[in-house]
Amino acid sequence: MKMSSLILVVDDNEAGQLLVCTVLQLEGFRVDSAGSSEQVLERLNLRMPDLILMDVQLPGQDGLALTRQLKADPATAAIPIVALTAHAMAGDREQALAAGCAGYISKPIDTRTLGDQIREFLSAQRLEPSVSVE
Repeated sequence: MKMSSLILVVDDNEAGQLLVCTVLQLEGFRVDSAGSSEQVLERLNLRMPDLILMDVQLPGQDGLALTRQLKADPATAAIPIVALTAHAMAGDREQALAAGCAGYISKPIDTRTLGDQIREFLSAQRLEPSVSVE
């Protein structure tokens, strides 16, 4: 039996983090979570996820700066990172992609489609470097 993909959910809002983690677990994913850039780095020292859902607005170092840092590190560069943000302004998607994100999901999330969106990012990552799912 194939082990399910491990998703690292990065969000400093505990309620939002809990919602995303719960939805993904119900969809059959293994889930880890972090609320800050420092926690992400700690988690990555323990185990590498198959995908990171990265909130753009984090305390201290923001999610896009952390994405650039992870993409610059050979140990973490291959992990697909999907921006997860309430920012849905013109140019936000482009900024996320320019920082190294494989895609962009805007909040509030659609709990009915999140699992499929993550599966799409995981499978698309094998085929092409940059996709976007709304």
